[in-house]
Amino acid sequence: MKATRFALPILILLLCAACGGQMSDQPRYEPLEASAFFEDGKASRDLVEGTVARGLLRDDSLRYAGRVDGQLADTFPFPATMTVLERGHERYDIFCAPCHGYAGYGDGMIVQRGLSPPPSFHEERLRTAPVGYYFDVITNGFGAMYSYRSRIPPDDRWAIIAYVRALQYSQNAPMADLTQEEIGNLRD
Repeated sequence: MKATRFALPILILLLCAACGGQMSDQPRYEPLEASAFFEDGKASRDLVEGTVARGLLRDDSLRYAGRVDGQLADTFPFPATMTVLERGHERYDIFCAPCHGYAGYGDGMIVQRGLSPPPSFHEERLRTAPVGYYFDVITNGFGAMYSYRSRIPPDDRWAIIAYVRALQYSQNAPMADLTQEEIGNLRD
């Protein structure tokens, strides 16, 4: 009885040892190694043209390029909900406020440290710019501003733009859009 109790683990050990290193030492090619098998002499095969990695298909030009029919977009690819604005506020404070300032006047910490100020988001030129312009600038950079393409995902770029639009509106709201109570509060 005792012998059978020890025999099973010993048998399992012998079976595992029988595999040896054969499983880890299989014939294979290293990446970019030469090969006599294929006519071009390469072991690694080129990707089939048009192959896109899973999750990286960017076929929505509005969402991923900020353009509609090749022109800068005037609309957002999704509704600017309160959740989107909150996300945009958070991302703006992280990525944009150091240069543009918390209110968007171009008076961020880098300006206070002596670097050139970026333009104010409240200039007429930028208040009337299409949202696709902002997407293009965030994606590709402009002037001294470098590209944030690799740092900010497309949906977060749109959230930042929605927040910038809210900032612009907060500083330039027409009096006709205010209630009498709000106008009274401004005068006090």
